[in-house]
Amino acid sequence: MSLTNQPDPEARRKVVEQDLNNVLHPLLQHKALEQKQMVVTGAQGSTIVDADGTTYLDAMAGLWCVNIGYGRTELAQIAAEQMQAIAYYPHTAMNLPAAQLGEQINTLMGGDYHTYFVNSGSEANEAGFKIARQYAKHEFPGDFRFKTISRYYAYHGTTLATLAAGGMGDRKVKFEPYAGEFVHVPAPTCYRCPLGLEYPSCGVACAKAIETTILGEGPQTVAEVIVEPIMSGVGVAVPPDEYLPMVEAICRKYDLLLHVDEVINGFGRTGKMFGHQHYGVSPDIMAVAKGIVSAYLPIAATVVKNHVFESFLGEVAESRQVMQVNTYGGHPVAAAVAVRNIEIMLEEKLPERAASMGAYLMEGLKAALFRHHITGDIRGKGLLLGIELVTDRESRTQLDGALVGGVVDFCRAHGVIVGRSGGGARHSNTIVLSPPLVITRSECDTLIEVLDQALAATVAKLAGA
Repeated sequence: MSLTNQPDPEARRKVVEQDLNNVLHPLLQHKALEQKQMVVTGAQGSTIVDADGTTYLDAMAGLWCVNIGYGRTELAQIAAEQMQAIAYYPHTAMNLPAAQLGEQINTLMGGDYHTYFVNSGSEANEAGFKIARQYAKHEFPGDFRFKTISRYYAYHGTTLATLAAGGMGDRKVKFEPYAGEFVHVPAPTCYRCPLGLEYPSCGVACAKAIETTILGEGPQTVAEVIVEPIMSGVGVAVPPDEYLPMVEAICRKYDLLLHVDEVINGFGRTGKMFGHQHYGVSPDIMAVAKGIVSAYLPIAATVVKNHVFESFLGEVAESRQVMQVNTYGGHPVAAAVAVRNIEIMLEEKLPERAASMGAYLMEGLKAALFRHHITGDIRGKGLLLGIELVTDRESRTQLDGALVGGVVDFCRAHGVIVGRSGGGARHSNTIVLSPPLVITRSECDTLIEVLDQALAATVAKLAGA
């Protein structure tokens, strides 16, 4: 299949650039918009093509989300067929695709779960916060449990509440002050331990800090703990194996809900269907998005365990229902595409492929990149990986931001799209990789080769400085 249907790329670019003047870009008024912008016009597998006809290996799967790869035209057919049958009806009534998708998720979670559909990962986490608070009012009527324990450098979305829950100061400071309902604890960023300790002699102190914080705030004021199994935006922070089980045990000890953010981790990305499945924990609330539909249409979900769901059952007069409405939640067309997306993942064993291809990529990255003294750490699970760049390994001083940006630019100039961590001044020096789960060995080899060249060029710059 051709990656582009544009017979005259230059003419197309002129039209698109004119149209872009009328579009509010996600970066809003960022000066970078004065530079020439990439206009993507086609894609297939792990490759995208721009209006100039230039192809790129997309090692970020868009925004961590095109898990089954680009160009799955059968999904367009499914969307068209569903739109012809019933394009939309609100969830005052059920639609069949949403019911099928809910059952799929319940099965993937091993049973005992119910699903509420929204449009994005931010909304999924936001709904989770509301569910946790209302659940606490039902189950602990004598308490005032409204707080969520989160982690510094976490990312959970861009609504006001999810920004407050997140721990990325550079992202949230523009919108402060917040109401104080989100309390932050040290993150399991082992390469840069916030407590100055080393694993395993640390005893996983970052998990123990959660209990200390709960006790300091008062357990009667805390409703839940929210975690990403593997923190993504901060630079792919993989916790020790004991960490999540310890967090779950603390939640059970104090009757708190365990809220797991699987927006990026979920649907095969880490080598299992969900990231928390590496650690044997059982979330009470789970937020999913991105890979649920591989970005072919917008849909997301807040998934809750039966005991949470049952807390909201009651007569209308009791007003136990969740005060939550979403116009497009469970949209039948998006749900139908998501159902087939998950079927493709299972048929093609894409979580297993992510595990094996991720191991291959990890081995190749370590063999090629550790020869450069600016490579501090390479970490990840499945096809979610990070390469932390430093001035030298002994001091672990993070590489200058302009040089890290130069690595991203070098890769793009050589036909590869990579990402960069967004953790602010302290955690912005990691190159992040999240390619489609269909990436091939030869494409992994290309990715490794270009990154090797990019780091060699960066070392040369440092030597000439």
